[in-house]
Amino acid sequence: MAWLNLLGISVAEAATADAGHAALQHPQASFWNMIWLPLLLIVVFYFLLIRPQSKRTKEHRSLLERLSIGDEVISTGGIVAKVIRLKDNFVTLEVAKGVEITLQKSSIAQVLPKGTIDSIH
Repeated sequence: MAWLNLLGISVAEAATADAGHAALQHPQASFWNMIWLPLLLIVVFYFLLIRPQSKRTKEHRSLLERLSIGDEVISTGGIVAKVIRLKDNFVTLEVAKGVEITLQKSSIAQVLPKGTIDSIH
């Protein structure tokens, strides 16, 4: 501190200059301190929500493309039936002998192993 007096600078002036210098560098540090949390949240949301949902959507689309006549399926409403006709976006299911319903393909939730319907009746 004695050397400051030799240069003709008071201690108060030196402290003010140091504070001003620190204030100039602080905004950059605070920007990075503020930005890391939203970036972390985006990454967490991607791996916990977005990625698994897109994977399920891709698997469901693949299931619908492989759907064929004679497959036994469960609809999203819980109806167990056999596929008897396929159209572009619709599928006709046989719920019981002589009882047919038409649903959208997207309402098929799962394809069952062959013989499942016979085993539950």
